[in-house]
Amino acid sequence: MQLEKFTYDNKIVRNFGIATLVWGIIGMTVGLLAAMQLFKPAMNMGNQYTTFGRIRPLHTNAVIFAFVGNAIFMGVYYSLQRLLKARMFSDILSKIHFWGWQLIIVSAVITLPLGFTTSHEYAELEWPIDIAITIIWVVFGVNMFGTIFTRRERHLYVAIWFYIATFVTIAVLHIVNSFELPISFMKSYYVYAGVQDALVQWWYGHNAVAFFLTTPYLGMMYYFLPKMAGRPVYSYKLSILHFWSLIFIYIWAGPHHLLYTSLPGWAQSLGVAFSIMLIAPSWGGMINGLLTLRGAWDKVRDDVTLKFMVVALTAYGMATFEGPMLSLKQINGVAHFTDWIVAHVHVGALGWNGFLTFGVMYWLIPRIYKTQLYSKKLAGFHFWIGTLGILFYAVPMYWAGFTQGLMWKEFTPEGLLKYPNFLATTLQIIPMHVLRSIGGAFYLTGVIVMTYNLAKTMLGSKLVANEPAEAMALEKVIVDDSPADKAWHRVLERKPMKFMVFSLIIILIGGMVEMMPTFTIQSNVPTIASVKPYSALELQGRDLYIREGCVNCHSQTVRPFRSETERYGEYSKAGEFVYDHPFLWGSKRTGPDLHRIGGKYSDAWHFNHLLDPTSMSPGSIMPPYPWLAEQKLDISTTQAKIRAMQSLGVPYPEGYDSKANEDLKVQADKIASDLSQNNIKVKSDREIVAIIAYLQRLGTDIKANKETIPSNQ
Repeated sequence: MQLEKFTYDNKIVRNFGIATLVWGIIGMTVGLLAAMQLFKPAMNMGNQYTTFGRIRPLHTNAVIFAFVGNAIFMGVYYSLQRLLKARMFSDILSKIHFWGWQLIIVSAVITLPLGFTTSHEYAELEWPIDIAITIIWVVFGVNMFGTIFTRRERHLYVAIWFYIATFVTIAVLHIVNSFELPISFMKSYYVYAGVQDALVQWWYGHNAVAFFLTTPYLGMMYYFLPKMAGRPVYSYKLSILHFWSLIFIYIWAGPHHLLYTSLPGWAQSLGVAFSIMLIAPSWGGMINGLLTLRGAWDKVRDDVTLKFMVVALTAYGMATFEGPMLSLKQINGVAHFTDWIVAHVHVGALGWNGFLTFGVMYWLIPRIYKTQLYSKKLAGFHFWIGTLGILFYAVPMYWAGFTQGLMWKEFTPEGLLKYPNFLATTLQIIPMHVLRSIGGAFYLTGVIVMTYNLAKTMLGSKLVANEPAEAMALEKVIVDDSPADKAWHRVLERKPMKFMVFSLIIILIGGMVEMMPTFTIQSNVPTIASVKPYSALELQGRDLYIREGCVNCHSQTVRPFRSETERYGEYSKAGEFVYDHPFLWGSKRTGPDLHRIGGKYSDAWHFNHLLDPTSMSPGSIMPPYPWLAEQKLDISTTQAKIRAMQSLGVPYPEGYDSKANEDLKVQADKIASDLSQNNIKVKSDREIVAIIAYLQRLGTDIKANKETIPSNQ
């Protein structure tokens, strides 16, 4: 029977591979800079564009969407063509996808340090960039499904199942989480508020980890690991069970990020229940990968690519055990907001995503260049220094997390907080942050060595841009009428559109069950009569708080623990956040919670604290913000912001937008006058005045019992 001749497009694979290396170094360098600022704030070089609050989201976006994102596309474009025995559907779409994705990353590099951020974790990019992401993701999907429809292989291999689920789920997550009302070219407000916004954000945030950092990498594992080992996947049946149970269960687990908050209890309980169940399919995938190596362990000792894969799978198993464990309420009550979570996330990111990427690149690049790796010794060095980097990073962060969680909750025999001053905990864990930075430096060194090794490999040979291949056309493939070929899943593997629709339905169920009651049943988010909208000045101050990335270090939700109500005041209620677009509950306490900070300190204290934190809190690792006292507050946007809030349901009086700036100036003059009485001379039109107004408002709608709030935080 005559075979059709065609070629594989290796150039697009090479391009995504180079982008992976470049953005990996950039993203990890920014991460190292951010890590060093947590024990030496001066590492921001006195620059407002490189403070921790601004570069932390740059680091996460660069690593997740630039480094990992490009690695995903590299692996998908290489494996998809070979699994389907077809060239990518369109070379033009491949190029648009590549350059469009790089431009999106460049836009993030520009806008995030400038303070253009939505503050939603892993979704900080503003609305024009969100639209660009949507367009490029559709281009990727059209190219992928176009290739599937022109395939020469009848059945879709397991890796492609994960690629399909990744495409449809990320599309849904991105669209739902990006419902924003634009105010200006680079400013928007989320349509959701408070509790609803928190639920949507962590439904998105958790499942961005699930369907961007996990499912495409599982697809790559199912393709590249058997290729490297020269052995078939251990169990086809286990892969079916692994896939469908994983994508169904994962989507429900988001609320475990919001335990002990004002999210309705039933939603929290659902998140916990499905998080516990999640360990079964996650470990099913890990076991399927590790057992694929049965009989190949001698090869693992000699093949560095397999060493990377084994550590990657082990890290995946550790992270997917720890995730369900951290969702248990008793453990979450201690671990949440601590560095324990940072350690957990980075075991997955550095071990699972990083090491699997490295293993794939060491295996793939020599093959598309038809050559040998430049230096196996350098690859071996990378493996060991990378492994050492993970250990130096994770172990100190675990120790720091345990220390934080226990110190925050410790009482004296007399029933008083043993460490009422939050700063005591911060100072205690500084050595751990130093060690974490050393681990990050080790890991980054390994990536730089890999880049050199692969660059020498590529420069020493010539890319096979169009790799020749041949296969029978799909309609000429002999049909197997055996009973196994008629099984329900084998039939589904031949129907890509049905497979996609079925995957879409599976992932929509959990999100709809969790979100619809919260959005449609009013009693789930009860209102509080004393809670009023922010004043015009406070609203501007809140946007400056978001611009500076303060939410990256400070939470704004007091949990119903005695340790927290003693330290901060009355626990937070759902009705207090109904006008918060977006919510600012945070996910990490590098500094104390701020939800009850309003009225606790004088305006002068806040002014001095913002200009020189150590003057008010000796030993503080918070950076100074001198530019806030120098930069004039932009009030040209006030009217648009008030109108936007009105359209989102915030009950400002009719026509208030036209006189909002008058009220703003009155409140600003009052704060400036109060500061002048403390010998602080500052113009009332400076940004620092607006931030002080916002901080002084926090938590004051519900009067906290002042006796429960210690005088020193």
